[in-house]
This record gives sequence, C-alpha cells and structure tokens, in this order.
Amino acid sequence: MTPELADLGLAPFFTRQLNERELEHAALARVTEVQRSGVVAHDGRDERRYALGGSWFNLPAEERPTVGDWVVLNEARDKIQRLLERKSVFKRVAVGSKIDVQLIAANIDTLFIVTSCNDEFNESRLERYLALAAEAGVEPVLVLTKADLVEDADAYRDRVRAIGAHLPVEIVNSHDMKSLQGVLAWVGKGMTVALVGSSGVGKSTIVNSLSGQVVLDTGAIREHDAKGRHTTSFRSLHRLPGGGLLLDVPGMRELKVAQLDDALSAVFADVASLADNCRFRDCEHNNEPGCAVRAAIAAGTLDERRLRNYRKLLREEARHTTSLADQRHREKQFARVVQQSIDLKRRH
Repeated sequence: MTPELADLGLAPFFTRQLNERELEHAALARVTEVQRSGVVAHDGRDERRYALGGSWFNLPAEERPTVGDWVVLNEARDKIQRLLERKSVFKRVAVGSKIDVQLIAANIDTLFIVTSCNDEFNESRLERYLALAAEAGVEPVLVLTKADLVEDADAYRDRVRAIGAHLPVEIVNSHDMKSLQGVLAWVGKGMTVALVGSSGVGKSTIVNSLSGQVVLDTGAIREHDAKGRHTTSFRSLHRLPGGGLLLDVPGMRELKVAQLDDALSAVFADVASLADNCRFRDCEHNNEPGCAVRAAIAAGTLDERRLRNYRKLLREEARHTTSLADQRHREKQFARVVQQSIDLKRRH
C-alpha cells in the first residue's frame, strides 16, 4: 500500500480482496466523481476519467461504481476491470416514478447530517437521515450551521437530543475555522466523511473552509421561506490538507427509504421499547387499553410527532422494499437475456 493510496482511504479491508496477479500487476483507484458515461478516479498519482462500457450499465445500480468506490484498473491503467466490495454504502430510493436504488456514497466512515439553526431544522427529516445512516453502517454526526445568526443555538442541540440522546452534535459558523475545529476532528488522515442535508444549509461552505480554498460554489437559504438554493450539482470527493476526504452531496428534495426495518428500529428504539410493554402484542397504539406508547405520549415523555413519523417511515419502507424486490427480479431476467444473446453471437 503506497502512502498516496493510504491518504485516499485505502485500508486492509480492500487490499485483502486482491488476488496474487492483481497485487503484482494491477493498480487501484478511488472514484472521486460519477459522470453520465464514466467516472473520474484517483490512482494515488493523478486523477483521470475512465469510460464505462455498456456491460457496466447492464448491471443493477448497486453493482455500478459510485463516489467513494475502490476499483481495480488494468495493467495499462486505462480501464476499470472490477469493483471492490464496499465496507459501507449510503443510498436512497431514486427520485421518480420508477422504484430503483440510487447510490449516494461508498466506503464512508462518518456521515455529517448538516442542518441550520433556523426554520430549516426539521426533526422528521433528520430521523430519515439517521435511518439511512444506520442502514449504511456509518456513524452520524449532526452539524448545526449558522449558529452565529441565532441567540440560542443550544436550543437546537436540545432538539437533537430529543430524537437521540447520545448523538454527536457540532454547532458551527461555517465561515469561522475556530468553530469548525470540532468538525475537523472527525476528518482524520485517510478518513472519509460525506455531508448530506438540504440545499443552502452550508455544506459547500464547510468543504471550502476545511479545504482552505474555494472548491465549490456556495448559496444561501432564502430568508422569506428558509428554502435553499442548489449550488452543488454533482457528488465529488475532496482531499483536505490534513489528509482526510470530504464528499459533498447535492441537496436532496426527496429522501425515500426502503429496506430499513432494522435501521428504523434502531433510530426509534424508544418507541419500539415502549411498544414491547403494550398489553396486546398487535397493539396499533391508537386507543387500545394498556397501550404503553399512548401512556408515554399522555405523560409527555414521548412526542406524538415522533410516533407519526415512525409509522410513516414503516409504511414507506414496506411499500418501496416490495417494489425494489420486483425491480431486481426484472433486472436479473434482463441480464440473463443479454448474456444469452452474447453467448449466441460468440457461438456463431
């Protein structure tokens, strides 16, 4: 392992996947940007674009390269041969009428969930991000921006604590490096951190401040409705002077979920624990006698909003998980037909 690749986040988890020939002759690269017909990747020496052939696009979305992936190059270093197994992957259900998976980032160590200390702050949306982080197997950190524009930023920390008592929280002014020192501590040498959140909350400003230069355009939240303007239009991986890597993700208007059953139970552990104490095992937490969830709401120890969001996410997760299973079945059938066609052409 070269120092340059180690700085890009290469770890034994990935090198153990290489066979003897690859260890001797092949090169590795990390995907830093995904384009329509190819990817940009860094091999430890320089960054270049690699075209993806049609065979890649016949694969399901989850088997194609995304930002943060490690890929094996051929000996000439001009073609991607294969994708290494990921240690983590952050994904969502793709936007649109077709139910499919959209990969957001791979092989990240920490997820910065960025929100601002104003009307943009939304507990239900944060719970969605936390569920996606739990499913991805990455540690979430809540980053509260624009702290310099409010009188009591700690009030927002308290609101975070209400949805997760032990969640790490960093309160920052994205333009002030001193206030960003706590954030910087999460981005150590060789560590990869992805930033997610709505448009205009300051993700790009954080990347620029930590990079020490302007690498991304920045926008702002509109004052009259707390809505942000899109400034980042694509996902890209940025190296920091100290050796860490930051991945800025464009603001996502939709954050659909699927295949998150265990993750939802973890994020809403308080609700699940209360439900275990209900008198009836099939309690729906409405007006049933002996409902521990309703008793907690009445006592003020559980926010009814939290129960509503849990139910909403459970329904959405079940609906999209079923649709994804159907989609994957169709994709496998299509891939089988394509392979049969290729085999037939080779025989003739």
